[in-house]
Order: sequence, then C-alpha cells, then structure tokens
Amino acid sequence: MYLREVEYMLKIAEEQNISRAAEKLFITPSALNQQLTRLEADLGIELFHRGRNGCTPTEAGAIYLNGAQDILKIRKDVYRQLQDISSRKTGKITVGFPLERGASAFTSIYPLFHREYPEISISITETSVRQQQMLISADKIDFGFMTLRDSQKTDDEYIPITKEELVVILPSTHPLCSRAKAGKGPYPELDPSLLKDESFAMMYRNSTVYECVEEILHAAGVVPNILFETPRAITIMEMVASNMCCGIIPDSPATPRLPNVSFFCLPDHPSWSIFACYRKGTHLPKSSRRFIELAAEYWVNAENSLHPKK
Repeated sequence: MYLREVEYMLKIAEEQNISRAAEKLFITPSALNQQLTRLEADLGIELFHRGRNGCTPTEAGAIYLNGAQDILKIRKDVYRQLQDISSRKTGKITVGFPLERGASAFTSIYPLFHREYPEISISITETSVRQQQMLISADKIDFGFMTLRDSQKTDDEYIPITKEELVVILPSTHPLCSRAKAGKGPYPELDPSLLKDESFAMMYRNSTVYECVEEILHAAGVVPNILFETPRAITIMEMVASNMCCGIIPDSPATPRLPNVSFFCLPDHPSWSIFACYRKGTHLPKSSRRFIELAAEYWVNAENSLHPKK
C-alpha cells in the first residue's frame, strides 16, 4: 500500500462520494476515480459499491480500509517517536476539550506552552466527552481532557488530573435551603430525597454527567421532573437563579457563580474526575506530556482558588 493511495481510499470511504472526496483532496474527480479503478484492477477485486447513493465499501473494501487505518496510525506514532528524539521542537498537536472548559483553559495554558514550544501549532476541538472518546479511538485527535467517572472510561490511557464534587443548586429563597445541615464539605449538606417534588434542569441525556446525576437521584428514590436538558452547566445555573427549578452540577471553577443561587453538598459527596486521555498503544510525545502537565497545574490551581485549603 502506498500512503497516498491509502489516504485517497480512506477519504472516499469518509465522504461516500468520489466528487466530494476529490474536492477535499484537491484533485479532480476523474483523477481520483482513476486511482480507485487502477487499485481495484491491481488487487483483482472491487473495493466500493458505486450507486446513486454514493460509494460504500464492499466486504473486501472494509478489510482494505481497516488495514489502511492501521497503517496511518502506525505512521503517525512513528513520527511522534522520531519527534521526541529529534532536537527540533516542531509539529502540530490536536487537543480535545470538554464544553464550557475549553476557552478559559486554553487561553491560560497556551501562552506558557508557546514559550517552550514556539514552533508547535495547536488545534483544539471543544466537544462532548463521548465524542472525544470516538475521535481518540479514530486517531482524529492526539489527546483530550475529559470529565467522567472510572466506569465511563474506554479502553484507552487516562491520566488523572483533579476531582470535582457534584453539588445541588437551589434558588437562595427556596424553603429547602433552611433544611440543609452543616457537613464536612465546602457547603451545607442537603438530603437528595428532599428533592422528590422539585423540577430539574439537567445536562443533556448523552452526557457523562447526566448518568452521574441519574444515579444520585435513583439512589435517593427521586424520579426527576425534567423541565429541559442543556449542554451547559451555566444554563442550569441561570434557570435556578430565575426560580425555575433546581439542578445538580459539577462544582467547577469553569462555571461562574450567580447571585441568588445556593450550593449544597450531598451527604455521600459524589464526585468525578478530570482526566487527560490518549489512545492506548500510542506514543505520547514530550510536547504533549508538557501540555498535559500545564493543564493539570491550571486545573489544580483553579480548584484550590475555588476552595482554598484551610
């Protein structure tokens, strides 16, 4: 397999259309079609079904594409290793950030990283944890920062950074605020069973935090009346501030505090962690490890600023 040939076939499979694939590859559709026809002739087997609905891999095509993906992953990993033993600090890093955390984290981390690696460019993707896991598995990003529990991990490598507690938020004028008790955490403790008659704003259903909140409420015997779901904790906070509902969110420095919103710990102090994740079996270059180190310093310092140690 030639690398150019491999890249061409993978792009056809990705776009499921020769014209669109050719456009992305900056070649003409006829040239790409000739490449495909020549390869199929050399192999003596058809790799794609061509029809009105586009190009879809045949059984042989699926085998070829799996091997092609492995070849590109091996090449990328070899280049990472060569970069580490080279004195040149150049290249590109692709990084995933969870929603709401990417912008503030990146603008704090990147200037420090750029001083040490001025010739390495960074491409960031802000998306959900589960989408990041898919991108890492497909080798579309080098590593990502994720918020999740151990039970939500994939079969990849995870570097722990810090923990965040999941807390209840209520309008400050809500009658339940007076039923909270002193506890060991940064806020008074509230029994989650008291929320059985409350309306909830929740993070969207496919998020890792939704699963955590659902477990907490189920254990307390609460079936939540869900008003709406959202991808952003700040939206939940704003609705709580408007006396619309209550919520359970991560106690994160990334979420601004709003007036008229009170925070409460849960008696069991449930938490999840921020991890850096990269694909199992790949080499993580020194530059990437340094970026993760700086990110860890940023999040640990932010957590300590939110709740200074006594």
